[in-house]
Amino acid sequence: MALDYRKCAQEIVDHIGGRDNVAQAAHCATRLRLVIKDNSKVDKDYLDNVDGVKGMFESNGQLQLIIGTGTVNKVYDEFLSITGMTAATKDDVKAAAAAKQPLWKQLLKPIGDVFVPILPAIVASGLMMGLVEALGKAVPGFSATPWYGFLDMVANTAFAYLPVIVAVSAARVFGGNIFLGAVIGLMMIHSGLLNAWNAGSADAINSFFGIDTGVIPTWNLFGNLKIGGYTLGSITRVGYQGHVIPVMISVLFMSKIEKWLHEHVPEMIDLFVTPLTTVFCTALFTFIVIGPIFSGLENLVLQGAQVLVKNPVGACAMGAIYPWTVVMGLHHMYNVIEAGMLASAEFNNLNIWMPIASAANFAQFGACFAVAVKTKNGKTKAVALPSSLSAALGITEPAIFGVNMRFFKPFIGGMIGGAAGAIFGAVTGLGATSYGVTGIPGYLTINNPLVYTILLAISGGIAFVITNVIWQEEVKTAPASGSASAGSAASAESAPENVIMSCDAGTILAPVAGKVVGRDMIPDETFASGVLGDGVGIEPSSETVYAPFDGEISTVAESKHAIGISGAGDMELLIHVGVDTVAMNGDGFTPYVSEGDHVTKGQKILTFDKAKIAAAGHPDMVVVLLTNAEDMDNFTVNL
Repeated sequence: MALDYRKCAQEIVDHIGGRDNVAQAAHCATRLRLVIKDNSKVDKDYLDNVDGVKGMFESNGQLQLIIGTGTVNKVYDEFLSITGMTAATKDDVKAAAAAKQPLWKQLLKPIGDVFVPILPAIVASGLMMGLVEALGKAVPGFSATPWYGFLDMVANTAFAYLPVIVAVSAARVFGGNIFLGAVIGLMMIHSGLLNAWNAGSADAINSFFGIDTGVIPTWNLFGNLKIGGYTLGSITRVGYQGHVIPVMISVLFMSKIEKWLHEHVPEMIDLFVTPLTTVFCTALFTFIVIGPIFSGLENLVLQGAQVLVKNPVGACAMGAIYPWTVVMGLHHMYNVIEAGMLASAEFNNLNIWMPIASAANFAQFGACFAVAVKTKNGKTKAVALPSSLSAALGITEPAIFGVNMRFFKPFIGGMIGGAAGAIFGAVTGLGATSYGVTGIPGYLTINNPLVYTILLAISGGIAFVITNVIWQEEVKTAPASGSASAGSAASAESAPENVIMSCDAGTILAPVAGKVVGRDMIPDETFASGVLGDGVGIEPSSETVYAPFDGEISTVAESKHAIGISGAGDMELLIHVGVDTVAMNGDGFTPYVSEGDHVTKGQKILTFDKAKIAAAGHPDMVVVLLTNAEDMDNFTVNL
């Protein structure tokens, strides 16, 4: 009997709280995607039994109803007719779902999205920088050797060109052309601009520009035209090395302009008009608007820091807000303050800023290390552990951007620990005989190593404890009980490496060992027909399911027998263990992940008990379907 599309849509509307409870609606090849305003008004039990709805799950703020290829679009049309809503795209739905998040999450999400893909680069560079710097201080004469010069170059490459890496990643996140993004990043550290790390040195300025004023020259694009004392179009010729926020804002602006131009410029001239106009407008906006704003902010931070570090209250404030200046890319300018202290009798030729910075950095280590110890997520642990080591050596970007800011509560714990350690440093009169190093390498320059040890213990320890208390990971922990045979098998075997599906977005490995069969061999009409997507069945020879690619867990069935994973290029995979095993109500299934978890290829995500499935009278075939296969270019199945 043919599905009554109108009746199906009406029942969905009636049991999601009506039109007024829907913020946005769209559909893909198989699913109706809804952003719900109040989830408490949704009758999930009823929806699960609506004729035409073959499944339901929630992911990233969306309620997704699986209806099937060739059917979902007809139900969607009836849904729009009933509600009076206008058609939306998947991107519209994603944007609406994101808008439901708290403001602070909305603001922090782009930072996490930009930095997570580039973490391997900055973690590796951060660790190497700390080690090379420590060797240079610990081994007499090593800093003058060719090996030191070579290793220093290798270590600091990612940070020297950080704006370029950030710009490319930001362009991907904001939907801009990544190569135009790279141009913007390169422009901001162009060799024709003074390196930002030398901007406070009169000698560096004079040497770079061939002048004798100690003042950075400007380009006045519109002559001396002034508005309210400000020279219109004045560009200070200094780069943005080490900056993050200005680069992201510039690339966001670039992406918006590029999209607008693509929509309004005729196709005949779009190829050359859009890139040219995009780069030119972004360059002007970056150097005329963003530059002056952040330059002014830098000056305020530096002047305020000089005043604050002279007393415990001020030191406390600076210890707390120091990580925020790292986020904004302003922390490198503190070298000016430190150099001034070392040359000033007022500070007894000691750098009293170093203990404050060290307390703040080591506190971020403590917070990040707490995450590494507490997390059950393998990928999070793999990032947090080396990032915390990097922070202990004084390079905090991997810890801040990759872990602490991403979860935010660890970042707050680090701020509190940094404030406490900074107070101790100010009260005890700690100082350093040099600048440029913090954390563990700071022992090489500090005036009182024993007191410095206490400072590190206070800042790192308090941050560690507070993070453990206030941060709770949203991860479903595997229960202690379960199948002994499954556990022992999991420990002895490894993840399969055979590719069972591929498309332009990437490859999909077999999630479980066994014989791969065609979709039409799956002993369930719904799966075999392809209405839920294309894929294969696997007759399992083991009882462990592994992640078939790097991605994010989009859903874990309440009955634990099925897991959805989102991967590169919006690949959306369903792994369903057994046929009709939903009736087992989770007995015999142990998931090791929960919704929102990031997983890496080969990571164990589920175990199941074949004997229990057989005893319940169900086939144990593992169904693996790419639910949006029709959206994927060059999709193929490998049997």
